[in-house]
Parts: sequence; structure tokens; C-alpha cells
Amino acid sequence: MTAALPGASPAELVQLLSAALPVAIWLYLLLGHGGFWLAGRQRDDTDARPAGPAPPWPSVTAVVPARNEADMVPLSLASLLAQDYPGPFHVILVDDHSDDGTADAARAAAAAMHGAAPASADPVGLTVLPAAALPAGWTGKLWAVSQGVAHAGASATPPEYLLLTDADIGYRPGALTSLVLRARVQHSVMVSLMAKLRCDSAAERALVPAFIFFFQMLYPFAWVNRTRGAHASTAAAAGGCMLVRREALAAAGGIESIRGALIDDCALGARLKQQGPIWLGLTERVRSLRPYPRISDIRRMVARSAYAQLRYSPVLLAGTVIGMAVAYLAAPLLALAATGPARWLGALAWALMAVSFAPTLRFYGRSLAWAPALPAIALIYVLFTLDSAWQHARGRGGMWKGRAQAIPSSTTKRTDPAR
Repeated sequence: MTAALPGASPAELVQLLSAALPVAIWLYLLLGHGGFWLAGRQRDDTDARPAGPAPPWPSVTAVVPARNEADMVPLSLASLLAQDYPGPFHVILVDDHSDDGTADAARAAAAAMHGAAPASADPVGLTVLPAAALPAGWTGKLWAVSQGVAHAGASATPPEYLLLTDADIGYRPGALTSLVLRARVQHSVMVSLMAKLRCDSAAERALVPAFIFFFQMLYPFAWVNRTRGAHASTAAAAGGCMLVRREALAAAGGIESIRGALIDDCALGARLKQQGPIWLGLTERVRSLRPYPRISDIRRMVARSAYAQLRYSPVLLAGTVIGMAVAYLAAPLLALAATGPARWLGALAWALMAVSFAPTLRFYGRSLAWAPALPAIALIYVLFTLDSAWQHARGRGGMWKGRAQAIPSSTTKRTDPAR
């Protein structure tokens, strides 16, 4: 190899190879990884699709698990109950052992939609269901969802579709109609939308677009939406908004089949893709209402599931840290500190990285001046992932609303204040 580069020392060759590797990685990611970085390709509000079928419109029931969400449910429920969906639609909110008046806030919000005074009984269009005690082996959210699904299925006229959504998600009026239309036209067993996260605070502006960028890199939406060919086995979903065919969910084993999954949306997407086509996209119609005013808030959001993504494996954690260092950190370091060809290769890799980040920044209305900062942002996410592993080691993995959900039941007894 030295002969191929006359006069190059072994150290210079190592430096050159170290610079060539990030270039190769980013050329592949840009050209061969499902176009994940082109944020406008898989969107429910801009892509072309055939005209949908005429009525009758299928019945839909929304299932909303809520644990101490009294501050969120007035907005999220109002947006659901304001849907202009032309078919039968009902909302079930499962109160997951809240102690902040979530159930009362939900009833008051629904009553206000009808111009009525708050009451202890459920208003028209809403059922508030108290969750039973959490059994071993279940995450709290999935246990709540399963009870809502069971309640909907036990009704005299079970719905054809279930909208599995979160208590902090807001919907524009036509969102449900669009979801059902896509599901019917594409014969999809699941249509999921990545709710647009808030990007208002300084922490959100700095870190939120990268969160979506990394998710799309892990699960290229074009691959998720394929039904045949290469990468057609890729499956994922966004848990804030998942419209699923109820019979397909039952055939897949129901919510019980993923009862212990911390990353439950992607687990459910994988189960349902075995039943038929699924579709995942970005949207402006569905938005997260939850603010993340500080970096520590985003850290907790990421740390809740990052180590679960790595299957709680120290080996995968080490590999991820090394991989992120090579893909994101080597390029700017070489561009700033190396000399000769290695420096220019480092600059090229850095530029490719910035180009890939630009569409997501544009989708979130952020300045493209943030694009070169992706390596620094990636380093912050690496630290979040390490914190996720540390929290798991402390027995606080998957912490949400005072409940640690990522403790392996085979080694550690699950503790839950609601039990």
C-alpha cells in the first residue's frame, strides 16, 4: 500500500484511510439508504395518491392511554373530538392510574366541546376507562392500550379501525379522514404518521430535527412502505399516531404480543407488516403538544428508550459509540486538524453530512446554518444513549411518570407505584 502512495508514511496512510471511510459511509447513506434524508418524499400531506373510495366510511375508535396528563388532554382530546370524519367515530381514554385529575380533565374537555357543564358521567363521543392494576410483564402504556382495544372490540358494533394515539398529540380537523382514506386505498393494515414535534425552545431548535433525522436513518420510510423487493422486511411505526385495522391487530396477536416492548410502535409495526402493507410518513396534520424547554427534557425523552433500541447489549452500545464516532466525528476532526488529502476528504464527508441534514432542517423551518453542526448534535445524542444505559443499570430504565418500565423481569422484580 505504501508503494501505491510513494513517500507516504504509515501514519499518513492511516490518516488517509480514516478520512476515506466517512466519505464512503455518507455516499452510501445519501445514495443507497432508501433516500431517508429526503424528508418530503414520504409525507401524507404532499405526496400524490389516488382518489379514495366513496362512503360508507368505516367506523373508527381512538384509544388514548393517559398517565398524569391533565395538562395535555384538554388540547389533545379537543382536537380528536373536533375531527370532521364522516363515519362513526368514538374516543376511549384509558386513565392509567393518574393522580392529577386526568379523567376529570378529559370529561371537562369533552363536555366543553358540546357546550355542556362538566359532569362525572362520560360526555357523548368519549369513554373514560380506568386501567386495572398493571400485571407483571407489561409496560404501563401497552397495558392501558390493550384495555382500550378490548373495550372497543366488546362493543355491540366493533370498529373496523383503531386509532392508537397518545395523550399529547394534536390533530388537524381532516387528519382522521386522510388516514382512513389512505388505509382504504392502499389496503394497508396500518397507517402511521410521525407527529411533528415542537421546535420552539432553544433546546428543541437545536436537537429536535436531528431526532427525526436519526429515526429516519434507522428506519428509512421508503423501505418501511415497501411490500416487495429489497428491504421490504423493514418495519416501523410512530407511536403517537397509528391507524390499524382491528382484525389485523387481532390476527397479529393483539397488543399482548408486544406487551413488554419499550419501543412498542416499531414492535407493533413489525407484527402488523406480517399481516399486510403498512405505511409510515411525515406530516403537518398531526403534531406533538408536549414541550421540551430544556436539554435535560430531551435527554430524558431519548434516554427512556435508547438502550432498549440496542437490546440492552453492552456490545451493541460499544459498537454504536464507535460507529457514531467514525460516521460523525472523524470528518470534522480531520477537516480541521489533518493535512493534505486526508483533510480534503474529511471536509468532503462533513459537507455530505450537512447536505443530508438540510431537508429535515427545512421541514422544521430551521436555518440551514445548523447543517454543519450535525457532528456536535450527534455527540450529544451519543451522550444521551450512554445515559440511557446508565439509567438502566441503576434500575431506572424506561422511566416515565414515576414508573421504570425497562427492568428485565427475569433478573429484577418490577416495581410500580400503581400496583
